[in-house]
Parts: sequence; structure tokens; C-alpha cells
Amino acid sequence: MSSPEYLVFGQPLIARDEIDEVVDSMQKAWLGTGPKAAAFEKSIAAYKTNPGEAAPFAVGLNSCTAGLHLSCLALDLQPGDEVITTAMTFCATVNAIIHAGATPVLADVDPSTFNIDPADVRRKITPKTKALLPVHFAGRPCDMDALMAIAKEHNLHVIEDCAHAIETLYKGRAAGTFGDCGALSFYSTKNIVTGEGGMVITKDEAIAARIKMLALHGMSLDAWKRFSDDGYKHYDVAEVGFKYNMMDLQAAIGLRQMEKIGAYLERRLVVWNRYQEAFADLPIGLPAPLEDTLSTGSRHALHLYTVLIDPARTGGITRDALLLHLHRLGIGTGVHYRAIPTHSAYKKRFGWDAAAWPVAHRIGEQTVSLPLSAKLTDADIDRVISGVKGLIK
Repeated sequence: MSSPEYLVFGQPLIARDEIDEVVDSMQKAWLGTGPKAAAFEKSIAAYKTNPGEAAPFAVGLNSCTAGLHLSCLALDLQPGDEVITTAMTFCATVNAIIHAGATPVLADVDPSTFNIDPADVRRKITPKTKALLPVHFAGRPCDMDALMAIAKEHNLHVIEDCAHAIETLYKGRAAGTFGDCGALSFYSTKNIVTGEGGMVITKDEAIAARIKMLALHGMSLDAWKRFSDDGYKHYDVAEVGFKYNMMDLQAAIGLRQMEKIGAYLERRLVVWNRYQEAFADLPIGLPAPLEDTLSTGSRHALHLYTVLIDPARTGGITRDALLLHLHRLGIGTGVHYRAIPTHSAYKKRFGWDAAAWPVAHRIGEQTVSLPLSAKLTDADIDRVISGVKGLIK
């Protein structure tokens, strides 16, 4: 009897229509930034439109990291400016701040939601603080009322890292629409994928225009807009920019994915609820109940399902022991995340000691992300549950 196929963590669900849309782009020989990228921008902007408000402007990019970087630049953050972000995030969040020339300042997180703690944000504000960069961890919305109140009080910009949060709502409003900019990710493990890819949404047309220009070398016109019935239009390099634009090949996948966003969310909810029920009696830390979010009219995007493995509760079984155990059973997992100040590059550069962020440090040493994808079958879910229960009783 053959072994079951390895269950790849975060593997996306790709159907025939996505493949056909990509083939259509290839047959038309338009592979770079073109009409499908523009159509995908419109699709995301429409999805992120709040009731009673105009649609935000949307700029397609090659990654969420690019979106965070260009948002910092478009808001004119300068060397010496401080940006407060979370100690529990992927390195891209901090790297974008550094690449923009600003200085990251870390705040600890709430032990229940893993989101940035507004009380610690207040403690970290100095005269050099110019922006806040919250991350909607795993798709659960941050406390945007508290964060926006802080931003208003201290005249700070706000950039929302929505890499996990395309479907996220906070009190009925779309994540990414509270601050100056929101950066989305369409990486291959995300809820909606383009392989690689990202986008910035903003209510400010001038910010959108600058990000769009910076994303394509600082040129004044997109490549696909250079020709018209009036003839060729020469571009001007108005600013020293980057190569961060989104390709039509990427957008082709995203256009078809967006047609299924509701169905995919419903399927991940099934997986989430199966896990919550199956693991309720195990000596492990489970995600905060969804009711905590739903009661406020908010919505969790269900991007990650993370559990905490504390050896003091599990009879000495460690997080890494569970990772290895599941791997040997052919089940892929993730670690989201090791706390930012534990990484050598940042310890060397900033002298950070992870003990200064005790909640994030503890989470980073215990967290395991289990498979959570619309592609999971019922049999896949059963495999994961059986695998976890096979080690932890």
C-alpha cells in the first residue's frame, strides 16, 4: 500500500479556469503589466469598498513587501523617523521599514489575538514616531479603534499590513481602509493567490499615483498605455523607482480566484471548526474563538490556524517535536512566526533582546500553523487531526 501524498502546507486550489486565463494571456502574448493587471486592481478595489464609501484606489505589485516599502516611501518617511510595528510578524514587515530608511520600533502583542497591543504602542511613542504599521495576524483584525485614536492623537500615518487579511472586516469595514495605505499579499500560500504578487489600496489618489510610478522605475506612464489612437506617448522618469509591478500572468490567476473568494472562506471555516472541536480537550493553546470577532460585526479571514505547544502542559513535548512528527507523517506545517527580535540580523543591527517582548517571544517559541486551505479534503483534515492526536494526548 503506497503512502499518502505529502500534504503541502498552504497549497492553493487551482482550477481549470485559472489555467485557461493564464493560457489566454500567453496566446495574446501580453505577459507583463497590462489590461488584466488593471482589471484585477478594479476587482480588489471593489471588494475592499466599504458601504457608503467610494472605492479605494488599488495598485498591483509583485509582492506585499513591495507594497509596504512603497507605502513608506509615498508617505515620505525619512531617515531617523520611527515606525512602530509588531514583534510577531514576518521579516518582510520590518525589512520594508528599513529599506525605506526609517527605523522599526517593536511593540508586544496581545496574548489572545497575537495582534499588536495598543497599550504597548503608546509606551513606544517618541518625538521621532511618524507611523504605525499594524499586522492583522492570521486574518484576525487588530483593534483599529484604539490604533487610529493613537494615530490621530499623535498625528501619525498608518500603514496596514493585510498580508493575511483580504477578507478581514473590523466592525463592518474592510481591513486596509482605516489608515493611509493597506498592503495585500497574493503569495502562493495566501487566501487568494497569484503565485507571487501584492497590492496597495488607499483612499488618496495622489498616494496611489506615486506608488504606481515608483513601482515601474519611476516612469510616468505604464508600458501598456504608451500607445493610443493619437500615437506613441514618450515616458518620463520622474523619480528613481523600482521594478515592483504586477504581471498580467499573475493577475490572470487572481481574476479567477476572486470569483471564488466567498466559497474559499466558507471551506476554510469548515476546516477551522473541525480543528477547534477535535483539539478542544488537548493540553495545547488554541486560537481565540471566532465569536470574539463576530460579536463586534468583524470578520476573521481565517488565513492561519495556529496552536501553541507548551512543554509544561504537554508532558515535555515541544513545538519542534510536533513539527517533526507531522512531517514524518507527510503533513506540512508552518511556524508563524519566530518573534522578530530573535533573528540574528536584527539583534546585530539594533541590539534587540527578545526578553523585552515577552508575549511575542513566548508565542514564537511555541507556535505551529496547521494546514488551512480551501484545497483540503475531509480526508486531509482527518489526517491532520489524527497526526496531532497521535503525539499529544
